[in-house]
Amino acid sequence: MTDAPAVRAPVDRTTQPWWRSAVFYQVYPRSFADSGGDGVGDLGGVRDKLGYLELLGVDALWICPVMRSPMADGGYDVADPRDIDPLFGGLVAMDELIAEAHFRHLKITMDLVPNHTSSEHPWFLAARDAGPGSPERARYYFRDGRGPDGAEPPNNWPSIFGGPAWTRVTEPDGTPGQWYLHIFAPEQPDLNWENPEVAADFEKTLRFWLDRGVDGFRIDVAHGMAKPEGLPDMAEVKSALLVNDDDDLRFNQPGVHEIHRRIRKVLDDYPEAITVGEVWVNDNVRFSEYVRPDELHLAFNFRLAETEFDADAIRDAIDNSLAAVGPVSATPTWTLSNHDIKREVTRYGDGAAGVARARAMLLLELGLPGSVFIYNGAELGLPNVDDLPDEVLQDPAWERSGHTERGRDGCRVPIPWEGAKPPFGFTTGQPWLPMPADWAGLTVETQLEELGSTLSLYRMAIELRRIRPEFAGDFIEWYGSPPGCLAFRRKGGLVCVLNASATPTQLPPGDVLLASAPLEGGQLPPNTAAWLV
Repeated sequence: MTDAPAVRAPVDRTTQPWWRSAVFYQVYPRSFADSGGDGVGDLGGVRDKLGYLELLGVDALWICPVMRSPMADGGYDVADPRDIDPLFGGLVAMDELIAEAHFRHLKITMDLVPNHTSSEHPWFLAARDAGPGSPERARYYFRDGRGPDGAEPPNNWPSIFGGPAWTRVTEPDGTPGQWYLHIFAPEQPDLNWENPEVAADFEKTLRFWLDRGVDGFRIDVAHGMAKPEGLPDMAEVKSALLVNDDDDLRFNQPGVHEIHRRIRKVLDDYPEAITVGEVWVNDNVRFSEYVRPDELHLAFNFRLAETEFDADAIRDAIDNSLAAVGPVSATPTWTLSNHDIKREVTRYGDGAAGVARARAMLLLELGLPGSVFIYNGAELGLPNVDDLPDEVLQDPAWERSGHTERGRDGCRVPIPWEGAKPPFGFTTGQPWLPMPADWAGLTVETQLEELGSTLSLYRMAIELRRIRPEFAGDFIEWYGSPPGCLAFRRKGGLVCVLNASATPTQLPPGDVLLASAPLEGGQLPPNTAAWLV
C-alpha cells in the first residue's frame, strides 16, 4: 500500500445527493433535553443543544414524533399530523428549530405515521359516531364481528402490543357494534389507504411540513399500510414487538408500493428532501423493492442492529445489507440501535466488554459506504436501563402484555448532560423516566473533557469520515482475516479491521488512522476495531 500524502482535501460531496453518505442523529425528543422544567424533553431543548450536535459532526437530525397526540404510544398515535403538541413546544418551537438548524447547516427530518391515527383524531371520533356503512368509517377498517351476535373479532389477527388487533365499539344507539382494526394499540386505529381521502390528506401533511422547511421524513411502518383483500385469517397466529415474518399478512403487501410511489411524486417537487422508511422485511429482493428509484430514498436495514458480536455474523449482515440495495443501485443504511431496540452496549455484553464492542462496532459502521443513523445517547456509551421500577413503565407493551413484556422504556431513559447526580442537567424538574445515579461518568460534560471517551471517539470518527478521501466508493472488498476477525477495504483506500475474537491479532500493513482502543506492538486487541490507510 502506498504512503498517504501529508495533506488531504475533504471528500467532494457535490457529485452525489447529501443523504447518500450522511450521518443522521436520531433524537427521541422526550428524552433529549427539557427546556421547560416539566421533566419531558421538548423542541426547545433540542434547539438549545444544536451546538452540541454541530460539535459532534452529524449532518441531519431525525426527530421522533412531536405532532399533536394523546401520547398513548409516545407520539406514534397522532391526533393532528399538521401541528406540534404543546408538550414539545407547539408549532412555533418547530419553526424556530428548523431555522436554527439550517443556520448551523444541519438538516431536519421528521417522523410521520401513515399507517394509523390516534383514536382521538377527528376522523376517528367522527367514524365512531357515524355508524356502519358511513363515509367516515370507510377511512378506517370497520367490520362486523363473527358469530351469531358479532361478538368475535372479524379475523384472528393479533396486535403487535399483545391481545387481538380488533376492538369493538358501542354504536350511537348504545348497542354493541362493529370492530375496528389496530395492528398496534387500540388507541392507534389503522387507516384504509384504499380510500382516496386518506392519500390526499397525507399528501397535504407532506407538503405542509416541506413548505415549512423540513428536509425529509422517516416513514413509520413503511412496510404496512396496504392490507390483503378480505382481511383473511393468519395461518399461524404469532406476534410480538420486533419479531418479524415475511409471510405476515399484516405487512409487506404488494399494494404498499403504489402508496410509496405516490409519496415519492410529492417529494420530487422538493428535490433536496428525502424519505427513509422503517422496513422490517427480511427477503433481500422484497426489501429492494422499497428503494427503487420511484419509491423511498432510503430504507432502514436492521440486520446489523440484530446481529450479535461475532465476526461471521457481522460479515453476513453486511453482505446481506449490501445485497438488499445492490440490484436497484440504492444506498445502504446502517444503525446499531434506536428507540425500539436495546442499546448496543447492553446487547454486546454490558460492562467494559459491552462498551469496548460498541466502540468497535461504531468504527465498523462508519467505515461502511452509505448512510449511518446514530441513536441519541449511543455516542455516550449509555447502557440499557433494565431495572426501571414497574410503576414507572410507560410503553404500551407493558400493559397490553399483562405485565409480561417490559417494553422499550429501558432504551428511552433521558440523556445525562452534566453534573454529578440525576437528572444530570436534562431537566430542572423530575425526569419522565428515572436516570441511574451511576451515569455521572457518562455525561456529555465529562466525556467532552476526555480524549479517550466514547463521545470523543464518535467525534473523531465522524470528522475523519467526512474529510478523508479514503472513504470514497460505494462498495467494499473483503480481506482474508484470522478466525474471529474481519477486514474490508473501501475503493478510496480505507481498510477497516475488527477483532471479535478473544486473542490479539496482527494488524495488516498501513498507517493507523483511528482505533477504538489503544494499540500496542502492531497488534489489534480483542473487542477492537481500527481504520488503516
